[in-house]
Amino acid sequence: MQQKQNNTALVWFRNNLRVNDNNSLTKATENHDNVIAVFFFDPKFFNKDRFGFRKTEKFRAQFLLESIKNLEENLAKLNITLLTYFESPEERISQLCSEFSINTIYTQKEWTPEELLSNRGIQKSLVESIKIIEDFDQFLYHPEHVTSNFSKIPDVFTVFRKKIEKYVSVLPEVKPTLMPLDNLLSVSTKIPTIEDLGYSTFEASPKTAFPFKGGEDTALKRLHYYFFETKKVSFYKKTRNGLVGIDYSTKFSSWLANGSISPKTIYWNLKNFEEQHGKNQSTYWVIFELIWRDYFKYISLKYDAKIFKIGGILDRDYEWKNNQNTIQKWIDGETDDNFVNANMIELKETGWMSNRGRQNVASYFAKELLQDWRIGAAYFESMLIDYDVHSNYGNWMYVAGVGNDPRDRKFNVKLQADRYDNNHSFRNLWLQKTLF
Repeated sequence: MQQKQNNTALVWFRNNLRVNDNNSLTKATENHDNVIAVFFFDPKFFNKDRFGFRKTEKFRAQFLLESIKNLEENLAKLNITLLTYFESPEERISQLCSEFSINTIYTQKEWTPEELLSNRGIQKSLVESIKIIEDFDQFLYHPEHVTSNFSKIPDVFTVFRKKIEKYVSVLPEVKPTLMPLDNLLSVSTKIPTIEDLGYSTFEASPKTAFPFKGGEDTALKRLHYYFFETKKVSFYKKTRNGLVGIDYSTKFSSWLANGSISPKTIYWNLKNFEEQHGKNQSTYWVIFELIWRDYFKYISLKYDAKIFKIGGILDRDYEWKNNQNTIQKWIDGETDDNFVNANMIELKETGWMSNRGRQNVASYFAKELLQDWRIGAAYFESMLIDYDVHSNYGNWMYVAGVGNDPRDRKFNVKLQADRYDNNHSFRNLWLQKTLF
């Protein structure tokens, strides 16, 4: 461990809203006498995008507020104050550095255009002596151990997965250091309310398959429940295509998306489970899905902003449509397909949709309705509690035929419904009509 520097560090939280296995927080607490934390509810993420959707709808906004409240509590246990602001980081970070004599900022490394724009604005506002230390902190397999040249990342997932599994190890988790009591600030800020962010309060639908709150504590509780209390992870591969209820899948994705839990924490807990209870195809499949998550991040690093272009990473020149009436019917669950409709109504009323549902409604939107796939991706970005930029756009490119699917498949939605909802329980749940 390095000798501590007699100065103050700022930990700028982004999509790494946890204290456990957080590289930025760990480095700051190990290397500095004083540590302050900050999170920004950046207004641009609550405004409308170019397609007319709010970039963050109420479901993810509520989940974020819960996550930040829990982060504040867990940081306080480390004697660290979390400051929160409903403004852009470009407007405030320089002021914080001046006010608290900060000379080092620790944060999670981002690379997509909006985040890079923020970074450039902050760099311009800071004096040269202030260092910004960024860490890739959302991967299972750390980029430093995967490649020194992202252009070499394979375009086929299976090739990537086999090499990763053979040659790369998952790093151990890291833990922050408890700071002295006098590290806590005498000043404080107030976490905004859902109304402050521009939404009305709402009650979660009693039918939702994702009734969970945001935050690291809830994520770890869910992990313990799914692995060790119920051992449902041993059946994950058999149940993961389910549609109804809370236990057909791990449901980790929402906490992973905002960084309330790290993929390494899931991995090492899974390895612990396998040691105690044995491994099988289902326990492996959780890791398999985490590798897919990593893969879309590496594809984003390889292709940069191309993941947001209409031709995708393949530069395919399809004739996409933009029919507002057709798109609105898809959003409202009023298409000609009742399986698509049930999934879309679930998303609209809960901010959640199963993986099986997502693949079908996305394929239907792009391959059946022939609408511009980026509009569907933008709607998912707005609505999904577990929105992750790389997985969302990676998956939409995949089903639209402009991404990493070498076979350019189209889902037969009727056959999918017959297979995964043969008793109509899912469709009956979401397509029930009321008389009054």
